[in-house]
Amino acid sequence: MKICITSQGNTLDSQVDPRFGRCAYFILVDTETMKFESIDNAQVQAAGGAGVQSGQLMAEKEVKAVLTGNAGPNAYQTLRAAGIEVITGVSGTVQEVIEKYKEGNLTAAEGPNVESHFGIKGGN
Repeated sequence: MKICITSQGNTLDSQVDPRFGRCAYFILVDTETMKFESIDNAQVQAAGGAGVQSGQLMAEKEVKAVLTGNAGPNAYQTLRAAGIEVITGVSGTVQEVIEKYKEGNLTAAEGPNVESHFGIKGGN
């Protein structure tokens, strides 16, 4: 299964980025093979719509779950509309988060956990 973890760097040893729409990188991982792809997030400096556009990218990449620190309402709705599971509140390294996910130790969010434009305000 392909999952996405928001990341501050482009490796599995990087720290999870607490923002979804404005994270530095998306790390896409096949949980069976552990092969991964790092994608620079073009929405980091977007004036608006970062969560929606990032959510659409995840749908295009056929991601089944997004693991991140925080997701605002627009990002959450876009991801859920695409059938993508959203897991918020994660931290640590990308590798640690993948292991927690594979062990079943993470729970899907029932809604957004921050307000709109959280990433613009510099929140972490």
